[in-house]
Amino acid sequence: MEIDFEKMDGLVPAIIQDAITKNVLMLGFMNKEAYDKTIETKKVTFWSRSRNCLWTKGETSGNFLNLVSIQNDCDNDTLLIKVHPDGPTCHKGTDTCWAEENELNPILFLSELQDFINKRHEEMPEGSYTTSLFNKGVNKMAQKVGEEAVETIIEATNGNDEKLVYESSDLLYHLIVLLTSKGLRIEDVAKELQMRHDPNWDKKRRVAKSKGEMK
Repeated sequence: MEIDFEKMDGLVPAIIQDAITKNVLMLGFMNKEAYDKTIETKKVTFWSRSRNCLWTKGETSGNFLNLVSIQNDCDNDTLLIKVHPDGPTCHKGTDTCWAEENELNPILFLSELQDFINKRHEEMPEGSYTTSLFNKGVNKMAQKVGEEAVETIIEATNGNDEKLVYESSDLLYHLIVLLTSKGLRIEDVAKELQMRHDPNWDKKRRVAKSKGEMK
């Protein structure tokens, strides 16, 4: 990786992002030595401008920033560093230096689940329920989605909220499996919904295009 340390007298900004939650945790600065030590130890190390020395985050508190990846920006002078944090990041005890909670937005788990199901589809490990669904073929998978949809409807009309969430989870999981079998992802559904949210979205035009009727 080619990093331009010369623009800021040997330093580059380093934006620290949680690799799972995608939340920005802090901003620090690195020189070449700090960057090399980070790569070597897999613990994010900065150059402290106030103390004029290297500083490995967590060396005192134990709240290390465990390196996942480093990306350079388009001008080669700013780093995006993705990490797994051990505890709060800020020296004041908060999760981030902006006093925000570093919580995972549950909706992001759908992409993680999609990746997991993709892996099951590629590897087809024995004893896996997901593998058994793929082995049954599209028709059976589609039938299972229908069954889960009926169970969701029953809980919506005659059950309680807890059971409705439970059955909805089953429905969504089996839908992702079905989509995967067709070479699609849950993000494709999200993109469709995003497109429909556009006030200029034309349903008739969209349906005609999907049917190949537009010239």
